[in-house]
Amino acid sequence: MPKNKGKGGKNRKRGKNEADDEKRELVFKEDGQEYAQVLRMLGNGRCEALCIDGTKRLCHIRGKMHKKVWIAAGDIILVGLRDYQDDKADVILKYQPDEARLLKAYGELPDNLRLNEGIAGGMDEEEEGGGDDYIEFEDEDIDKI
Repeated sequence: MPKNKGKGGKNRKRGKNEADDEKRELVFKEDGQEYAQVLRMLGNGRCEALCIDGTKRLCHIRGKMHKKVWIAAGDIILVGLRDYQDDKADVILKYQPDEARLLKAYGELPDNLRLNEGIAGGMDEEEEGGGDDYIEFEDEDIDKI
């Protein structure tokens, strides 16, 4: 049999995400950068995002983030604008949901931008307005049958 010369298998390559729980410093945009919200994922390390300035851009996910930071539709990202192509940009950073809420509170993001609050946010809205969705049966009708 051939001797194993590798360092390990699939699980070693996948790595450990221990650094995700740490609080990181909030990064604000600089010149040549813009906030954007992901509209849809296109595959091949690309996504379509609507920037805060109103432009829809094709964004390329940088190699450092590829297969390490998972981006989904509705996420708030920081993109680096290109001088030579206005319709394309590069994804620099993905903001966590709590960081996106902080950006909105600081006034960096517009108030009409709808943030993806996740499953917990959707459940709260249903509980508040979902009081009229039940049907009440009377016991008298059942006894008469």
